[in-house]
Amino acid sequence: MIAWLDTHPEVRTIRIGACDLNGQARGKRLPARFAAKTAEEGARFPLSALNLDIWGEDIEDSPLVFETGDADGVLRPTGRGVVPMPWLESPSALLPVWMFTENGAPFEGCPRQALARVLDAYAARGWQPQVATELEFYLVDDSESVLQPPRSPRSGKRREAAEILSLRTLDAFDGFFTDLYDACEAMDIPADAAISEAGMGQFEVNLMHGPAMNAADDAWLFKMLVKGLARRHGMAGSFMAKPYPDHAGNGLHMHFSVLDGTGANLFDDARPDGPGRLRAAVAGCLAALPDMTLVLAPHANSYERLVPGAHAPTRICWAQENRTAALRIPGGSPRARRIEHRVAGGDINPYLLIAAVLGAALIGIEDDLTPPPPVTGNAYLQDLPQIPTCWEGAIDAFEASPLIARIFAPGLIRNLAMTKRQEARRVADLDEDARLALYLDTV
Repeated sequence: MIAWLDTHPEVRTIRIGACDLNGQARGKRLPARFAAKTAEEGARFPLSALNLDIWGEDIEDSPLVFETGDADGVLRPTGRGVVPMPWLESPSALLPVWMFTENGAPFEGCPRQALARVLDAYAARGWQPQVATELEFYLVDDSESVLQPPRSPRSGKRREAAEILSLRTLDAFDGFFTDLYDACEAMDIPADAAISEAGMGQFEVNLMHGPAMNAADDAWLFKMLVKGLARRHGMAGSFMAKPYPDHAGNGLHMHFSVLDGTGANLFDDARPDGPGRLRAAVAGCLAALPDMTLVLAPHANSYERLVPGAHAPTRICWAQENRTAALRIPGGSPRARRIEHRVAGGDINPYLLIAAVLGAALIGIEDDLTPPPPVTGNAYLQDLPQIPTCWEGAIDAFEASPLIARIFAPGLIRNLAMTKRQEARRVADLDEDARLALYLDTV
């Protein structure tokens, strides 16, 4: 970190930031001259700061607040190193950190620690999951009371229709996407293809596959970058699950495979146990899907996306090369065989998403589960189990689930359930405009 700062003397301030349960960055701003001390000794702030609600307020009756004196935890660098923050006007850098307790143990309420816990279970078998993500977002003009697609910087016109895979639409926002890719390069985020999507002003950027923790870090930083950079371009960048009632929602599709100790893909169709391992992983993901819906759809607005015919799955099923299913097995080389989990909205916490999906897949493999037959045709129209559509029910199912208890630590389960129940109580009193204002920027 110090070497990087030495080569970037223009950076006068750093931020230390950790991811909270809602995916928000919590941290501090420091003069760059104190970076060495922070890197060596870590920093401190209350453990409760990672378990705040979506407004950034304490959780009522949380055992992390008054019951324990609102004790501090220790924030240590994640190993990512410092990254520039190109969306800010003054040259600044971010040091990603994660939370430990005073005695050095991982803090159960830290989302990044939750993913590390799952990855440790894979590592105990000599396995390493590989993950790629596809992130959908809207560019929005929110300067007036009604949301609109932004004006093209080139023509000054609004494009008020969906233009799937339109180069013209991408070119209309060439300045934004050029800056976005330059920023991804500077931040070491492996951004690949960008496309225009099914909603007006909606786009998708793919992040290349890599080790699961790197993929989660990349997705978290990418969401921060898009939202910040869009503001510099006079727009809002939003991963809100459903900003427009009549247009497609934002999803975050997760692709994953698992490598063994030799680097071979456990899901490879050409190896004798490959199809069996893949099917068992699929079965685990399907079995856990009802109970992990809270992670895939964490906010009130999330459930507006999960409706038939809106480019989001609604049925608990899997299929080969079929985007109407919750789990899709893409074609291509057997050596690159993978599972695509298509349920999550763009408003998720990347660490919790990847932990939940990989944890469920591992349960399927450990228990040698067998999935139902893959579906063919339009899954929306078939008589299949439905993905839960009730937020409050999803909270209850998450908290009580024996499968979730095999994936997440008790402290995280308790803290997330309390956080979501407080959000649900307060959101119930908001009208649609207030909900939109809440979620548009935060998630």
